[in-house]
Amino acid sequence: MNTRFPPQSSVGLTILLMPAIGCISLFLPLQASGEEAAGQEVSFNRDIRPILAANCFLCHGPDKKARKARLRFDEEKSIIKAFREKDLSRNKAWKRINSQDEEKVMPPPESHKKLTADEIAKIGAWIKAGASWQGHWAYITPKKPGLPAVTNKAWTKNPIDHFLLASLERNQLKPSSEAEKEMLIRRVSLDLRGLPPSIKEIDEFLADKSPAAYETMVDRMLGSPHYGERMALAWMDAARYGDSSVFHADGPRDMWPWRDWVIRAYNSNKPFDEFSIEQLAGDLLPESTVEQKIATGFNRNNATTDEGGAIAEEFRVEYAVDRVQTTSLVWLGLSLQCAQCHAHKYEPISQEDYYRFFAYFNQASAPGMQSRGGNQSPVVNVPNFAR
Repeated sequence: MNTRFPPQSSVGLTILLMPAIGCISLFLPLQASGEEAAGQEVSFNRDIRPILAANCFLCHGPDKKARKARLRFDEEKSIIKAFREKDLSRNKAWKRINSQDEEKVMPPPESHKKLTADEIAKIGAWIKAGASWQGHWAYITPKKPGLPAVTNKAWTKNPIDHFLLASLERNQLKPSSEAEKEMLIRRVSLDLRGLPPSIKEIDEFLADKSPAAYETMVDRMLGSPHYGERMALAWMDAARYGDSSVFHADGPRDMWPWRDWVIRAYNSNKPFDEFSIEQLAGDLLPESTVEQKIATGFNRNNATTDEGGAIAEEFRVEYAVDRVQTTSLVWLGLSLQCAQCHAHKYEPISQEDYYRFFAYFNQASAPGMQSRGGNQSPVVNVPNFAR
């Protein structure tokens, strides 16, 4: 038996899918840079940008109409121009900050802003260190930090323990005692599979007295088909997955083949680049397989309508807008919605860039109306072997 399923990339099939995660590492928190972790050197993003934003951006920020002296302190070229001279006695910005002349001091008195002694000290240390500039933290490639120093080295068993213990020791706290094995296996099972361990699994873990007992138990959990089901939950939420059309009568549609594809991708440890390409445009790959066409159902998970009074072209555009929003949030970690209606001086994405991105999805072959009889064309037939 074949199931007619709607896959679609930016131009072709109409499945209904969304971005996936592909690797566990995407769920892990990003580490701070080494200098930030050490808490010693002055960091532009951590220490200086907040000072400039609060006291200087009003006159030297993104607003063209209010900007003075052609200086914009959220951009590197202005930072270099104003602060890069390391010699404080020759640094003009430093002199203005410390001036006693009301006509020269920055921030000017009429702004009703004043730097504290601590803020001035930070700026001075930053200038003497070279006044390095950093872009927005979200666009800086994370760097693997060195391990922080700890006193109780015997307690640590892996690199993460060093960071945990360093934080505890800074706050004069001690680690809790290690959990019993029954508790450990329960935590691991719920985290990795979303299910409690069976009595048999608990007995096997308790009976394993080898040094690798914990690692063996974790590997067994990762090998479970339920692992993919657990990991797919977050991805399906991000992809607005649903086996119904949402609007109006909330009619039926079959999106579960895409859901099963995501689960299989996790369980087979599919590389994230393949995971992404196939979901965004699997049907456009040369000689694409049924599986790759199913993957593009990510683009068809959006809510659709079959209401009699709806204007098809209006909703076809709404669907494209939804795909821009979902794709940008899931793969870029960035909201593009604001640029849909206007250019904003504080947004990193221009309105022109928004509609360039929109153009990719504005050529899809899916119509603006949902079929009341199930999946709207275009669809792909999904044989039993692909489930």
